[in-house]
Amino acid sequence: MKKVIFLLAIGAIPEFYMAQLTNKVDSVSYLIGTNIGTNIVRQMPEANKELLLQGLRDMLEGKEPVCADQGQVNAYFQEKTEKESAGMKAEGLKFLEENKKNPKVKVTSSGLQYEVMKMGSGQKPTATSKVKVHYHGTTPDGRVFDSSVDRGQPASFPLNGVIKGWTEGLQLMPVGSKFKFYIPQELAYGANPQPGSIIKPYMPLVFEVELLAIEK
Repeated sequence: MKKVIFLLAIGAIPEFYMAQLTNKVDSVSYLIGTNIGTNIVRQMPEANKELLLQGLRDMLEGKEPVCADQGQVNAYFQEKTEKESAGMKAEGLKFLEENKKNPKVKVTSSGLQYEVMKMGSGQKPTATSKVKVHYHGTTPDGRVFDSSVDRGQPASFPLNGVIKGWTEGLQLMPVGSKFKFYIPQELAYGANPQPGSIIKPYMPLVFEVELLAIEK
């Protein structure tokens, strides 16, 4: 019985059980199980699956819970989040410190790192300028999360409407320049990256940016 319930939770359901989905209640019941399983895999892959299923079964059958201290749940996830955050911050700092060893890399007082790939001769934008750029954004390990270059379409936006690393960095660039930026997490998305993105909390970002124009 435990094995059957576990299969339902993780979505690896045999054809025999699929045949039991004969009405809306059956289908919705199954889907709720898959939702629970998906959330657990994402948030707590280290969970003791046998006890998790036992707790679910006890509540569905109206039994008295063996443990009722729900405060343990919040405390556990708070501690887990703090440990993960500390690890991600340390990993990001290590990447940036190693990057400083590159003689081509310059560092501003805010911690923004940049490398001049091509120096233009045009005007520099201000913090409120609207700019037209081509860019290619990656994680420190090289995974692409956004790229106007890959889309084949330059992007335009005001510099006071983007992450701090961009606002600061593009003001260093004369039109016609191409820079590579290594942006610390506090100048990027910090603890709150874009939902659904491969960017993790406290992750530094890497951008190659070509400043095409300052727009009116």
